[in-house]
Amino acid sequence: MALSEFPRLGFDPFLELRRMQSEMNRVFSGYSPAFREFPPINIWLADNSVVVTSELPGVTPGDITLNLQDDVLTLEGARRPAEEQGVNWQRRERTYGTFSRAVQLPFRVDPDKVQARFNNGVLEVELERLEADRPKKIEISAA
Repeated sequence: MALSEFPRLGFDPFLELRRMQSEMNRVFSGYSPAFREFPPINIWLADNSVVVTSELPGVTPGDITLNLQDDVLTLEGARRPAEEQGVNWQRRERTYGTFSRAVQLPFRVDPDKVQARFNNGVLEVELERLEADRPKKIEISAA
């Protein structure tokens, strides 16, 4: 049976999938902070580079590992709880433990020209586009 025949039969599976997705979005909308990936990242594009930033409160540079494989940047690390003796927690919302994020870069980058900086809990990684992959401007000559 062709997919185009479903509406004639009174059942549209794609309409049902959209309804289910809408319902799931509604149910989990109030819980979004708990389900966000850690660490949050931002990506900025320039003509010949890409900058990836990540907020890492409570993490030291020694707890972070960056790996570049082809056009995927992987950020891994661990956030450790503070050593606190005799504390009775009333609320504890910050999570601890290991984390990992993989970022698909929009183009191939030169692994020898990657710069990573860590300042005030914010990691900034600047990756330059490969020279061979950069767009070339073509001059047009008049005949």
